[in-house]
Amino acid sequence: MCGISGQLNVDLRPVDLEQFKDMNGTLKHRGPDDTGIWHDAFIAMGHNRLSIIDLNHRSSQPMVSPDGRFVLVYNGEIYNYIELKRELQKLGYRFKTESDTEVVLMALINWNEHALQKFNGMFALAFYDSREKSLFLARDRYGIKPLYYRMNNGTITFASEIKTFKKEKNFSSELNLSALVEYLTFQNIFSDISLTKEIELLPAGHFMKINTRRSSQPKITQYWDFDFHQTRKVDSESEYMVELVRLLEISINRCLVGDVEVGAFLSGGMDSGSIVALASKKLPGLKTFTIGFDTKDSSINEIGYDERARAKLVASLYGTEHFEAILKSSSMEHDIDNVVRILEDPRMGQSYPNYSAVKLASTHVKVALSGTGGDELFGGYPWRYLNLNGKTSFENYINQYYQSWQRLISEDELKKLIQPIFNIVGDFSTKDTFRNVFQHHKDVLETEEDFINHSLYFESKTFLQGLLAIEDRLSMSQGLEIRVPFLDNDLVEFAMHCPTEYKINKNQRIEIIDENLPTNKKFEYQKKTSEGKNILRNTMNKLLPAEVIQAHKQGFSAPDSNWFREANRIFIQKRLYDKKNPLYEFLHFETAMNLIEGHMRGNQNRRLLIWSLLNLDIWVKENL
Repeated sequence: MCGISGQLNVDLRPVDLEQFKDMNGTLKHRGPDDTGIWHDAFIAMGHNRLSIIDLNHRSSQPMVSPDGRFVLVYNGEIYNYIELKRELQKLGYRFKTESDTEVVLMALINWNEHALQKFNGMFALAFYDSREKSLFLARDRYGIKPLYYRMNNGTITFASEIKTFKKEKNFSSELNLSALVEYLTFQNIFSDISLTKEIELLPAGHFMKINTRRSSQPKITQYWDFDFHQTRKVDSESEYMVELVRLLEISINRCLVGDVEVGAFLSGGMDSGSIVALASKKLPGLKTFTIGFDTKDSSINEIGYDERARAKLVASLYGTEHFEAILKSSSMEHDIDNVVRILEDPRMGQSYPNYSAVKLASTHVKVALSGTGGDELFGGYPWRYLNLNGKTSFENYINQYYQSWQRLISEDELKKLIQPIFNIVGDFSTKDTFRNVFQHHKDVLETEEDFINHSLYFESKTFLQGLLAIEDRLSMSQGLEIRVPFLDNDLVEFAMHCPTEYKINKNQRIEIIDENLPTNKKFEYQKKTSEGKNILRNTMNKLLPAEVIQAHKQGFSAPDSNWFREANRIFIQKRLYDKKNPLYEFLHFETAMNLIEGHMRGNQNRRLLIWSLLNLDIWVKENL
């Protein structure tokens, strides 16, 4: 796991090597174990290494092929690299290291872009052919590892994080207003832009080719996409359950590969509990990590946010070496500035508990397993899926589903909030952005299963991407590698084709839950909708305590609704109640105050909006 960077002058101008060294140095936190730079006249590639497999310096990067023609910088882990290595050896390739990096290099030499289909793991990479003077960039199927790029005046720059671009002499940070509107609509950015103008994210499951000899525009190509549909009927759910546990065990075993100690996050939920239950078979005394919340000042409806009791049950059952940390209301105030700097691009949810989790884990292990992906693949959010009966048009589905994903405020409230920039962005349609997520997915909607599969596709393309972005930035800031067993190629293929009737109880009425409901109403509704991921619950029924199997679904979040009204109130007022705050060059001050005060009076639950405004306040002050 590492940080990569590079700069190519397509017009063949020499690279400013001293400037590039500074650029590559911004990623030192992602790879504290080693740093390397390779350069030619008009290209430079950099790498900062977090050593996980083959700790020897022979596996350092940039890695150059024996004949000197090809150069690779690569961030990630390929779990099936041993199998690929054997296949390449049969083709005559010889290896000098025990690393997956050398396998990736040889695979790209032999199969070109077709090698991407063979990789089972997480990666962002840059592969340069010095003979053809061509550069190849790629990201893994699911977007686990990031890769940003910027094209400016004949130069293409790429890096694992946005801060690298700020070292370019011609860089001027400017707010991308379209990205701002997306964020205030979805509390996420669904397109490939970022809050920083000119910087874009190479989409997951895509690669880019740049050929300097042809002087053509870079070409971006999709090589993989999610495809949720049922392929076959079986006699019973039990057949799927047997296959699920088999594939999950294989995936976890793959994720345990490496030359450093591996631990696991452990909440009180199904996903992390399933991973710990199966990983403990291979790693007795597995280290596990839980974050809890001090709820003594919280309302009765928020006490359930603290899942430590269920986590301890699982830890005790499997004899893990268990560690926990308890967050207080002051934790948000203490960490938010650092969290925003690390994330660079704000995403959904309150991510300061995640920051505490990676800090806790990083003091004990170098690699940690995470349950990310289980909800998106197996239907973990039943209240988000529409209960549409009979046939309806794709456009009608979009109209209704779009409304459910306006997570922060309504469309009318958004128009009022962005009044200072409305004349500039008034023609920008977030509904078009929403619709474009489905551009490669079938439009036919005939059955309830079609509606649910469309929704699972959407969440995997958007919500999951935000979770992975948060997980990557926060963990790498602490030199911790996070691995996600649910995002194994074979397991994902299985999940996409698993019938929705095994994921969600169709006898249950599925509704849309308003994110802005007062906490007590939202909490009561979630208690009634604990039927998601049924196949995982049934499969793990004999391996996990009933308290975990039967628990209602909740996200990893602090009781911020109450904390923001009380303990954090003065902090929020100091940050957001100043009309001269530069944030209000873009947002309407009085509208923001009305929305925040609605939360403070208990009329609405605006915790997501308040968190987002705090994030934007810090971002604007530090970047503009």
